[in-house]
Amino acid sequence: MINLCDFTLEELTEYFKNLGEASFRAKQVFSFIAKGCESIDDLTCLSKALREKLKCECEIFLPKVERKLVSKIDGTIKYLLTLSDGNIIETVAMKYHHGISVCVSSQVGCAMGCTFCASTLGGRVRNLTPGEITGQIIRVGKDLGERVSNIVVMGIGEPFDNYENLIKFLKNINNPEGVNLGYRHITVSTCGIVPKIIDFANQGMSVNLAVSLHAPTDEYRKAIMPIAKKYSLNELLDACRYYFNKTGRRITYEYALIEGKNSSDECARLLIELFKNDNCHINLIPVNDVKERGNVRVSKKRVEEFKNMLTRSHVTATVRRELGSDISASCGQLRNSAIEQ
Repeated sequence: MINLCDFTLEELTEYFKNLGEASFRAKQVFSFIAKGCESIDDLTCLSKALREKLKCECEIFLPKVERKLVSKIDGTIKYLLTLSDGNIIETVAMKYHHGISVCVSSQVGCAMGCTFCASTLGGRVRNLTPGEITGQIIRVGKDLGERVSNIVVMGIGEPFDNYENLIKFLKNINNPEGVNLGYRHITVSTCGIVPKIIDFANQGMSVNLAVSLHAPTDEYRKAIMPIAKKYSLNELLDACRYYFNKTGRRITYEYALIEGKNSSDECARLLIELFKNDNCHINLIPVNDVKERGNVRVSKKRVEEFKNMLTRSHVTATVRRELGSDISASCGQLRNSAIEQ
């Protein structure tokens, strides 16, 4: 069955044209889906005859809530969502003073193999479709009864490993006929697939880019992130600078501090040398517990010392606010299974 949620407005328009229907029907359906419509029968903007016709080959499917976990610490909500084929993904809703920020998954599992992350433990199962990514936003918005104000594509999966579907999702979520969320309210995170960063820069979208750096040299980075064996740090930074020059959006570099691996004064000095002339932001993340990984979390004192070394040298750095740690909803803790908490 065709999931109408997977279509861009242009594709939906072409689909209705092939059915012999007016193009405005596509806009009506696109808008109904963005508002949370969950079945062909709910498309009351269409005649009953047309709805019956659509049912022969179409459906509207949003991910279903398998389980919902609420942090007792900060109110962060983790949703375990079931897809149409039974696979499970995780989506996180974080409440800030400025609104609801939702962290979405882009794949079932992940093939990148980063040594601090739970999402990659079982490898990649499959890519999510545009509708399955958008569906996470619609499902959370419906459940909370609030409009989602910001999106971060930082959940399970590497977004640029699902590039075409990512681009369709971004176009759909930005479309004024649909969810109508501005690109500047969206952040995409990547572990550093260099050609796709360049392609993304050329898309003309003002989306925020966050790059998982986690080490200041190729040697250190290869020990943590397999992708570093394919693309050197210089190649990655050149691509990021290209993205900044094309879009004007300042790059955020994510840096998970791991005891004994990348948290020394030497690492801080090397980071300073890398970024002393760049308009960028370093997001420091004390590594979160993933029992299968065995990484050791740095002390709060060490985090502050590391941050202060950067800021004293005029490299902008902050420590990421930790949300949802008691429900394994923090950075690096998401996985594609209904694990017991």
